[in-house]
Amino acid sequence: MLYVCAERSKLTPTFAADRAEEEGRAFAEARGLTLAEVVTDPYGAPEPCRRKGWMRVRELAEAGTVGVVIVRWPACIAPNAFHELRHREIRWLQDRGVRVRYSWEPLTSGGGEGA
Repeated sequence: MLYVCAERSKLTPTFAADRAEEEGRAFAEARGLTLAEVVTDPYGAPEPCRRKGWMRVRELAEAGTVGVVIVRWPACIAPNAFHELRHREIRWLQDRGVRVRYSWEPLTSGGGEGA
């Protein structure tokens, strides 16, 4: 599955989300991964569990429907100032056998695996 949560620009409000989705799709295709679903959220709420889209990610992980969640970069899960929330969510997913992969090119060289 692909999770997109990107900050909106006033001049180009969909540019970041469109680019994140494009990168995520290319990342999945290059690795032979099938995207069962693309889930989006507006950027802004630091607590992932207060976002409808992230709750969908959790729902699918809990049901065993997905094995990989692709995000553009770690701040998509929770902003850097709230990194502990990001680590909590990644651990929660890993405890259910779900891997987090980053599609942004500088992060993919190390496998793009969330820790």
